[in-house]
Amino acid sequence: MKIPKHPTLIRRLCDARVKKLKATRPVLAASLVIIRKQCGRPGCRCQRGEKHPGHYLTYKEKGKTRTVYVPLDLVEEVKGWIEEHRRLRRLTREISQLAIAQVRTHVTARNRRAGRS
Repeated sequence: MKIPKHPTLIRRLCDARVKKLKATRPVLAASLVIIRKQCGRPGCRCQRGEKHPGHYLTYKEKGKTRTVYVPLDLVEEVKGWIEEHRRLRRLTREISQLAIAQVRTHVTARNRRAGRS
C-alpha cells in the first residue's frame, strides 16, 4: 500500500478504511481444508485409491489446533465467512499503517502550520 506524505490525505484514507471496517456477514478465523479418507467398506472405490473427500475447518483454540467437519451444503457459506475475516484483517493492517504514518508526519505538519519548514 502506497502511503501519501501529506497528513490530510493520510487521515482521509484512514477514515475511509475505518468506514469499511463493518462486517457484512459472520467472521470466521479458520482455514477450510479437504481431507480424503477411506471408509473401510469392502469393494468401495476408496479401496482402489479414490478416497472420499470431506471438508473440515481447522482453527486454534488455547494453542491447540482443532478440526470441525463442514457439511457440503455449508461449504460456500463458510468460505464467505473466512473471506470476510481476511478482508477485515487486511483493512485493520492498512489502518494501522496509516495511523503510524499519521504519527510520523504530525511534527512536520505542525511545524509547517506554524510557519517553519
